[in-house]
Amino acid sequence: MPEGVEVEYARRLIEERALGRKIAGIDAPDAWYLKRGLTAAALEPAVTGHRLTAARRRGKLLLLDTDRTGPTLGLHLGMSGRVLIDGHAAGDPLVYGSNLENPAWHRFTLRFADGGSLAMRDPRRLGAVELDPDEDRLGPDAFEVTQAEVDHVLTRSRAPVKAVLMDQSRIAGLGNLLVDEVLWRAGIDPARPARELDRNERRRVYRAVRRTLQLTLERGGSHTGDHMAQRVAGGVCPKDGTPFERRTIAGRTTFSCPQHQR
Repeated sequence: MPEGVEVEYARRLIEERALGRKIAGIDAPDAWYLKRGLTAAALEPAVTGHRLTAARRRGKLLLLDTDRTGPTLGLHLGMSGRVLIDGHAAGDPLVYGSNLENPAWHRFTLRFADGGSLAMRDPRRLGAVELDPDEDRLGPDAFEVTQAEVDHVLTRSRAPVKAVLMDQSRIAGLGNLLVDEVLWRAGIDPARPARELDRNERRRVYRAVRRTLQLTLERGGSHTGDHMAQRVAGGVCPKDGTPFERRTIAGRTTFSCPQHQR
């Protein structure tokens, strides 16, 4: 599924191809896709005539600012959403269930005055659009989180460290694949209570977050971590060859090495 890395690709595509373009209207055929009481009848006059001025991201939330007194659009990619601008897509299609061009999967579209468009294609219909989203409901962005912020969230929870790192209200942008890669790199058992990690272990987690995000962004997506090829039945740890342990932690399928992750 899209994690912070994939959303960053979408943000960059919007920044490159959509800023400064005037919005002529919207297509929102799926009322369920509009959240927090938003309707197409309310959204269209709110954005029409405005130009996109900035593309921001906080965790997995895309934020599109408009000019003057215009609103901010919040876009959520969900499990399978992709952003397309004039036919150009963001992200690696291998991450998604299907890369077919099916008009029925276009859940929301901004139509530009120049004839182009920004569309959200979402086969599984798990994304969302909202107006002026509450950004503060999210924790610090994973790309910008500090050691002090990581220490703060880990030392205040008895929940498994994986659950804490995946909690978007604590640190925004880390999903299942990235957290498993982070903890594999840091040598931390995903099931350990977060508050039990000592200072050196928390430092390892922080460094692993930074390194994992850097590498996966450079390589092409959250699915490009070093442990990914072995996230299968019979997979072994790339570091020491120990068979991976597969568990469900925080409601998500989790792969870890019982030898070096303690």
